[in-house]
Formats: sequence, C-alpha cells, structure tokens
Amino acid sequence: MNTDTTTTNATPELAKESVFFQSNHEDLKNRPTVRGYDFNQGVDFSKLFETYKTIGYQASAVGEAIDEINRMISWRLVDEPLKEGEDDDEERKVTRCKIFLGYTSNLVSSGVREIIRYLVQHSMVDVIVSTAGGVEEDFIKCLAPTYMGEFHLEGEKLRRKGLNRIGNLLVPNDNYCKFEDWIMPILDQMVEEQKTKGTVWTPSRVINRLGKEINHEDSIYYWAWKNDIPVYSPALTDGSIGDMMYFHSYNTPGLVLDIISDIRAINNHAVYSKKSGMIILGGGVIKHHICNANLFRNGADYSVFVNTGNEFDGSDSGARPDEAVSWGKIKLDAKPVKVYSEASIVFPILVAETFAKTFKKKSPEELKLNKRSIFD
Repeated sequence: MNTDTTTTNATPELAKESVFFQSNHEDLKNRPTVRGYDFNQGVDFSKLFETYKTIGYQASAVGEAIDEINRMISWRLVDEPLKEGEDDDEERKVTRCKIFLGYTSNLVSSGVREIIRYLVQHSMVDVIVSTAGGVEEDFIKCLAPTYMGEFHLEGEKLRRKGLNRIGNLLVPNDNYCKFEDWIMPILDQMVEEQKTKGTVWTPSRVINRLGKEINHEDSIYYWAWKNDIPVYSPALTDGSIGDMMYFHSYNTPGLVLDIISDIRAINNHAVYSKKSGMIILGGGVIKHHICNANLFRNGADYSVFVNTGNEFDGSDSGARPDEAVSWGKIKLDAKPVKVYSEASIVFPILVAETFAKTFKKKSPEELKLNKRSIFD
C-alpha cells in the first residue's frame, strides 16, 4: 500500500522549514565578519597580520595572541585606579606587568633561540623557565654549531656516524664532548665554593653562573646573567647537564642542588607582581611550573599558550587555558589565548608584531623597580 499522500509537485513544507530555518541577526551583533588580506594593496606584513583575527581558524588565534601580548607589554600601574591611601607618583608610570616566558628545549635547538636571545638581551621578559635541554643547547651552540638535516634520516645510520637528530636538525656527538670539556672545570669550581664559601647552589644559580662563564653574546643565558633575569629549570638534571653532573660526581663528589629555594623564588616573583603575564611555548614541566607559580597570586592576568597538544588525554601539556582558570592559575576575568601550532612557525610572528614593534629601551630606574633579587 502506498502511504505517500503527496499528490502535487509543491516543495514539502517540512523540507523548506528544515533547510531554511530562520536565524536571528541579533545573535551576531558586534561580531566581526570573516575577511582576509587583499594583496592588491601590496605586501604590508603589519596589515597582513592585523587581518589574521578575521581570517579564522588558527590565524585568528595568532591575531588574538598578538593582542594579548601587547596588552601585557603596555600595561602600567598608572592604568589602575588609585587605592585608598596610595599616592599617584612616578613609580606608577613605570611599574609594569611581570612577564614569564617558558619554552622547551627543542626551540633552543632551533633558530627560535636567536629570537629568545633578543628578548632577554633587551630585558623584554622578566622570568624564564626552561628544561635542561633548553639550557645546555644554548651553551653548546656557543661551542659548536647545530646543522640542518631531515626528519626521515635513519636513526641506525646516524648513530653509527655519531650524529644526533632533533626533528630535522643534526647535532654531532662531538658537540657534547666540547660541552664536557667546558663545563667540568666550572663544576669543580662550584664544589670548591660550596665547601669554602658555603655557596648554596640552586638550578637558577647554576644557570646564572654558566651564563657568566660562557661570556658569549649569542647566548640567551649570557644576557640573562648580564641583565639579572632569573632562569628556573626544575628538571635541570634531565639532559646533558645531568649527564655531566653524573660523571662529575665520581671525579669530584659533593655538589648539591637546592630546588626548594628556587620554588620559593619563582613563586614570589608571581606573588609580588602587580600584574602577571605568561607566554608559554610547548608543554610539560615548563608550562606547569609557570602556571603553578601564578596560582599563588590567584592567577595570571594575561596568558598565551602555543603548542600542538590536545586535552583529550587529560595532560597539562594539552590543556586549554580554561582548565588553568579552574585551578586559579589564570584569573577569572582574563582573556587567555591558546594557539594550536608548532611554535617555530608562530613565535617569530608574535615577537615581530609585539616586542620588536613596540621596543623602547627601559631606563635603569624602571629596570630596578620591576626586579626582585634573582636569588631571593
């Protein structure tokens, strides 16, 4: 039996109602329209990156990250209302947001190292957190170069040639031999100073000393030492530095690293900041270490995450900023941004459109006012 009662060629009302369901334009009020850059205007990179916000997808996230970083750069205490009993003095005009920068070791292995060095050289960031590899690779590059390779090179053949692969980069094993020759006498000195002067070595103090000893303007940590920028690495032994400390412990035993002093120091950088901003490239220990320090001030005011991690596995590395809000690591009213991208693509753009574009040399008074002792 035919149950189809349609006897005309008219479009079924149900189909029309389903396909042409009416939208309410009020729901889109104040939302920008999608539009990309018109190259008929010529090649203007600033205007190109300005259009990123309305291109969509991760381009929009990059555009929002540029805005967020510029907010943390431009903020001054004078922007805030005076509290009761507070004077509107000159200090309010130069008291700025404390910027925490975190990055993983692969970025220092890559050419992103030079971009990070630029930021540190000009005191554009205030606190650094990196992995052991992110520390040692900087020093090793002062001793010998890293080379371009390919992702597909066979591990067995590279091992037989004494070549270590980091993605599509190659590091000769001889580089680490040079690193050993350089660092062992310094570790000897550290043990001696621990015994004779009572020096308490923390990971940050070790990195500071190594930055002084390398005495090389290509080095991130040379500039961190020179500009009194603290560098924290809670897993400092998880890399070639740890390997060297292992071998050194048999030849000259006794070196002790105090990690508790460092956790107190980085937490206090957050606690005593008037405003706090986080720029975190990658995940793992560097991401959590910065976020957790900002928990102690009830969250960072500004945040930009750049990584390829996803949240479905429950990892902190892949977690969106909103998860950090739930822990009190980012403030409730903040506008954090996560860019789902590999950082070597994105970070040069972020720096070009923020720090480099707005660069203004800071006065000694401003630098002094916005610093804490790197060892307190």
